Amino acid sequence: MSASSDTPPALEARRTEAERLFSPSAGRNRHAIAEVLAEALPADARVLEIGSGTGEHAATLLGLRADVVWQPSDPDPASRLSQDAWGSDFDGRMKPALALDLARPGWMDGLGPFDAIVSMNVIHIAPWEVALSIAEGAQHMLAPHGLVYFYGPFQEGELTAPSNLDFDRSLKARNPDWGVRKLEEVRSLMGEIAFHQLQRIEMPANNLSLIFRTGVLADASS
Repeated sequence: MSASSDTPPALEARRTEAERLFSPSAGRNRHAIAEVLAEALPADARVLEIGSGTGEHAATLLGLRADVVWQPSDPDPASRLSQDAWGSDFDGRMKPALALDLARPGWMDGLGPFDAIVSMNVIHIAPWEVALSIAEGAQHMLAPHGLVYFYGPFQEGELTAPSNLDFDRSLKARNPDWGVRKLEEVRSLMGEIAFHQLQRIEMPANNLSLIFRTGVLADASS
């Protein structure tokens, strides 16, 4: 995620216990997301998460998959402390959090290879350049047959939920560089780097899980 914007990215109050933060939205969706990822990730997967927030998503997934190694990251120091606190439960499978700024040239130097790059509830509260950097990272850091996973709200033309249109307007009022991204724009971006294979999974509260892989053009929904 980028630290270049002056607009604070946090859109909700987070509860604190010791150094662990608890996000209301993560509390609602982390189990559903973890189930999707647990099925999608290959055996012994090495995962880079962009914008890990509280660290709850990583902890939930690691609780389901004992073979996964997770690299969290966030530009926010308090979030990184929380990620490290959550990671203390997993015997080194959750690596020390990194302060990645995807707007900085060379942000991926020394990282990888990974089997997956995941980004949850990030690209709508960051400039589009962050999505571009994630795609660039997929080109350079993913092992063969790696995947890219996005979770969050998306616009799908006439199928877009009214609540997501309202959310888009509120985000743009807060920062004109933010906004609920159009699915076709994300799909086009990933297609430019040969990640043509898209699995689209409907999630609660008008969110989507998008899993991109290299391969022939496809679109599966469930």
